[in-house]
Amino acid sequence: MGHPTIYPTGVTLYDPAKAWNGYTIFPAADLGALLIDMNGREVQLWKGLQGFPNKLLPNGQVFGSTGLRHPDHGFKDQTDLVQVDWEGNIVWRFSQLEHIADPGQEPRWHARQHHDFQREGNPVGYYVPDQTPANDRGNTLLLVHADVHNPKISEQALLDDKLIEVSWEGDILWSWSAHEHFDELGFDDAAKAILFRDPGLRKLAAASVGDWLHVNSASFIGPNRHFDGGDHRFHPDNIIWDSREANIIAITDRKTGKITWRLGPNYDGSEAERKLGWIIGQHHAHVIPRGLPGDGNLLVFDNGGNRPNIARNRLAVYAGRSRFPHTARRFTLLQPFCQQRAASAEWQYTDQRRIGWPDFRGHPKPRAGLGIYQPLSGQPRIEPRDDEHGIPSLSGAL
Repeated sequence: MGHPTIYPTGVTLYDPAKAWNGYTIFPAADLGALLIDMNGREVQLWKGLQGFPNKLLPNGQVFGSTGLRHPDHGFKDQTDLVQVDWEGNIVWRFSQLEHIADPGQEPRWHARQHHDFQREGNPVGYYVPDQTPANDRGNTLLLVHADVHNPKISEQALLDDKLIEVSWEGDILWSWSAHEHFDELGFDDAAKAILFRDPGLRKLAAASVGDWLHVNSASFIGPNRHFDGGDHRFHPDNIIWDSREANIIAITDRKTGKITWRLGPNYDGSEAERKLGWIIGQHHAHVIPRGLPGDGNLLVFDNGGNRPNIARNRLAVYAGRSRFPHTARRFTLLQPFCQQRAASAEWQYTDQRRIGWPDFRGHPKPRAGLGIYQPLSGQPRIEPRDDEHGIPSLSGAL
């Protein structure tokens, strides 16, 4: 079977009746934070503003980063997290997590932020009715890296994932380190043995570090029906996060630090888990906020992949570490609490479902692995302008 030689560019499908009409922001590689409308037209470009990811705030402000730690010495460590106004002026910055003197680099403060963050007022970083993130005050939750050594996990140096909450003034008010909760993650002996030998080593200039969990999202639970019904595991202030390498979704209790709810890593603890099946390489697991369709359920992006050889690797990762085929991806909506004390699938998005607005082809390439957010935080649904017409699917022409 041959391959096409001509590819459509720009927005290739737009159905205004089905799409949630608004603005979309993404980190355009080598350009900056790019905001586009539903027809793919550039609305604003914050030149040079990196993002891991970029997120929008009310009044046209945006989150991002002014730099990346040199890859010889750090793995996806952003130097800071900044808040920038429409004109590109920095109105808030956090960087003072760790003062680092890398070889050949000027000593400086690094936030070491990666993958996710949330501003007080909104649990998830996208539009939620009546839950607007603060843009002139408030605390900020950051997912950051830390270098640790924990012989219970491995004799190798580890790149740990850490959650911190910082004030508007930049003071660290709360922190939680994943490696301190190793015994709560549900690894069996086979998985522990694999982790001990190879905790997901990533080679840097001076040495290798074990990216043993690779946490890639962190959100507040937010107001929800489970807590209202008396289940304190789902306290609105608790934090839900997921691990790509270990195939775990978990909730951390803000007061005790303990993991109060967990799905994975083995997906065989109950009939409900076995029916659900493996979620592999998950991203952006979060509780759908109150006021949106499906609120109280858990939405997760399943990167997909073949089920591993259980006898060889109970972590559902491969020798090459998380090489997942893109054809196996799915969005899965879960009811996080049921009588079986596990999650059950209620809705799933697959390639067979109708898509209303899917495509960035022809735009500057998004920086690999980073989030694309839509619509503008605090912005209600935007009706299409008179000159905005639906674009039919071009798949039949390929």
